[in-house]
Amino acid sequence: MKITFKLFATLTDYLPTQARRSNIIELDVTPGASISQVIEPFGLPPKLVHLVLVNGRYIEPAQRPRTTLAEGDVLAIWPPIAGG
Repeated sequence: MKITFKLFATLTDYLPTQARRSNIIELDVTPGASISQVIEPFGLPPKLVHLVLVNGRYIEPAQRPRTTLAEGDVLAIWPPIAGG
């Protein structure tokens, strides 16, 4: 099944080179794949996976290993943001 995977800010460095400018990649994943299963191959450090949204809905850290994705879902991830 196909999903859209978006990484923002410094996390774009974990995308394939050709996807870094747009920060978006279309992925073909196993039906019923969890958020954690999708993230794992990209090697994102857990401390940098801060804000996770599926179709604009926030997914709490404890729910990420068991939240499954469906055809056409959009998974978006932001690192912690600091500012002043």
